[in-house]
Amino acid sequence: MKYKTIIEPFRIKTVEPIRQTTEAERAVALHAAHYNVFLLHANDVLIDLLTDSGTGAMSVYQWAGMMRGDETYAGARSFYAFESAVRDITGFRHVIPTHQGRAAEHILTGALLKPGDIVPNNRHFDTTRANVEHRRATALDLPVAEGLDPQALHPFKGNMDLEALERVLRENPGRVPLVMITVTNNSGGGQPVSLENVRGAAAIARRHGVPFFIDACRFAENAWFVRTREDGYADREPIAIAREMFALADGCTMSAKKDGMANIGGFLAMNDDAVAARCRNTLILTEGFPTYGGLAGYDLEAIAVGLYEALDPDYLRYRIRMVEYMAEKMAAAGIPTVRPAGGHALYLDAKRWLPHIPPSEYPGWALSLVLYLEGGIRAVEIGSVMFGQRPDGTEKPADLELVRLAFPRRVYTQSHMDYVCEVLAHVNTLASRIRGVRIVEQPPALRHFTAKFAPLVPGVIA
Repeated sequence: MKYKTIIEPFRIKTVEPIRQTTEAERAVALHAAHYNVFLLHANDVLIDLLTDSGTGAMSVYQWAGMMRGDETYAGARSFYAFESAVRDITGFRHVIPTHQGRAAEHILTGALLKPGDIVPNNRHFDTTRANVEHRRATALDLPVAEGLDPQALHPFKGNMDLEALERVLRENPGRVPLVMITVTNNSGGGQPVSLENVRGAAAIARRHGVPFFIDACRFAENAWFVRTREDGYADREPIAIAREMFALADGCTMSAKKDGMANIGGFLAMNDDAVAARCRNTLILTEGFPTYGGLAGYDLEAIAVGLYEALDPDYLRYRIRMVEYMAEKMAAAGIPTVRPAGGHALYLDAKRWLPHIPPSEYPGWALSLVLYLEGGIRAVEIGSVMFGQRPDGTEKPADLELVRLAFPRRVYTQSHMDYVCEVLAHVNTLASRIRGVRIVEQPPALRHFTAKFAPLVPGVIA
């Protein structure tokens, strides 16, 4: 590129005001939210990087599609537009709409899993793991060694350990009902998976007669990393890379709130007729008729357009470069992050940044509170709060203690990102003073959403 300045590949047509708050106001808000950023009121957040799921801005073409939305209960025109887009990109015969990705996971695990089963993955994310464990099965993570080292420079740290996968399938005949691979790998730092690795995992699963599914939430971002990092793909369009990846699988789960560019929605897609029939029966019971699956017709239209927009090279170049830009700023400031930069988010390495806080005092969670207190920035911990709770109620520290700053699609500008960098640089001056937290109250699963916390030193976070 001749010029280095990042420009958003869109013009802003509608604006939404965001409210400035004082540090004193944010301290009150944190206390009222029981020191859980999920429980904050959105009006009290300046820059909301909690998640990129369903928080993006839709294009004029998506809004135009929504005006065409057909709200007929059964056989709506909008479903067939949605089905056509999903089939065109993924190649799967059966397309089952759901209200979001976790519903697709719930239906799939209900159809295939029984107690005692094992589901290997490169790394399960929170709802995938919870749905597997809800069926009293084991969600087994098989990341490559480089994926466990935030500082390791490897182009595809999201890869699955194929030798470990082969061993698990060989040693557990009849106990592995499916193999999954998550692209990009969210809980491992937004790291991509190479097509070579997807191909290898698919071949191992096929050799053992086990279905192979892709958690495809960020399939377009993964396709861009394949294009820019994997030999032989530099001249391939992202949509062609995506099609090649899906052709290796038997099916996929998808949250269209990510690379579907929509505010709600998802789908389950596959080729197996019998499994699809069971899944549709569950869909009717829990989500809705098979041609709407818990979604309005206008949502289906928005996804049908958004799946293609997510694969646009100009958009992907801008999105991935924005994260790289943030990572470069952090490196210059001496702030540890997961390297190399991932796709949808900047991941701060809380374990390395706050070595004085042990995992039992949740360093990532404490850091997320300080980011909000000091700058009004909402981020999310991906560490021992999110992944330290075992199904039997015991605790196990997570491999990584990260804080994810996830960027909503087409929402914030570079000046917003520069502000975030300034806040992070300021927090760096406070790092040695940051103190841990304890859990006061928690649910039995997915505790990070609703748990209540308290500072270990009363009233003191930093």
